[in-house]
Amino acid sequence: QVQLVESGGGLVQPGGSLRLSCAASGSIVSINAMGWYRQAPGQQRELVATFIGGGLTNYASSVKGRFTISRDNAKNTVYLQMDSLKPEDTAVYYCYAHVATMFSALKDYWGQGTQVTVSS
Repeated sequence: QVQLVESGGGLVQPGGSLRLSCAASGSIVSINAMGWYRQAPGQQRELVATFIGGGLTNYASSVKGRFTISRDNAKNTVYLQMDSLKPEDTAVYYCYAHVATMFSALKDYWGQGTQVTVSS
């Protein structure tokens, strides 16, 4: 089993910054992809930013130039630096990882989510 533990959410004013962290733990053999999704009330979960194969990144168009995803492979940790936050960024942010373990082939795992609220 794989656990994804998120941290760093909270309340911030428009124009402010937050940094999210997500650490993966368990009997991990390899992480094929890892990143962040979000879900606002009444809306579907959507991609924010992820690392995909080969170290490439994929960003939602709404966050390009404002959010930066980074990672520490030695710690199986991914970060999301969010700058110039807008009220429309308010959502629950979920960490996602596509992981192979000692006991299973590649499968998807999700964190519990961390609330980000952008409001004055």
